[in-house]
Amino acid sequence: MADVVVLDYGSGNLRSVERALQRAGATVEVTSDRDAALAADGLVVPGVGAFAACMAGLRAVRGDKIIDDRLAGGRPVLGICVGMQVLFERGVEHGEESAGCAQWPGTVDRLEADVLPHMGWNTVRAPARSRLFAGLDADARFYFVHSYAARSWTLEPTPPFLPPQVTWAVHGKEFVAAVENGPLWATQFHPEKSGDAGAALLSNWLETLR
Repeated sequence: MADVVVLDYGSGNLRSVERALQRAGATVEVTSDRDAALAADGLVVPGVGAFAACMAGLRAVRGDKIIDDRLAGGRPVLGICVGMQVLFERGVEHGEESAGCAQWPGTVDRLEADVLPHMGWNTVRAPARSRLFAGLDADARFYFVHSYAARSWTLEPTPPFLPPQVTWAVHGKEFVAAVENGPLWATQFHPEKSGDAGAALLSNWLETLR
């Protein structure tokens, strides 16, 4: 049974993520304790609300450093929703630019769509070799609630590392729906709110921790 920490940095949605991971078979602790976060088999970084506010909360518990230290040791991290967005270099909301964790190059900004927020169920286009979406049908739907996203992917693979597996979705125009990049994985949608498809996805992630 995998040991997972859900990082508590003041963002909401912690308990629903905790329950979903427990149902998927993990032992889960919700905490901001650095030692626990570094020692766990997996770290989940949730996030709801504004990019700048989430980054401020993350820095207050040195969560950005925890993420960096885990990844430096090849230790798995899963970002969810704004917890995915803050992994990029910067976010732009209402004309205000905020620095992110800079694990990936690129900017999170407003979706180009007639209706915002993007709220509800949507399909995604996952690469054939995706481990995160393994076993899921192409028409599986996931639950999104957001007005901002990364709308391009610019990180180039550096040998001998494998190229990132990038999953896309469309609301108005294309945006990045999920990424698998070494030990760092993330989803723009909420797997904990995505029913059976989300549960299967979390199980796939937990399998990589064993």
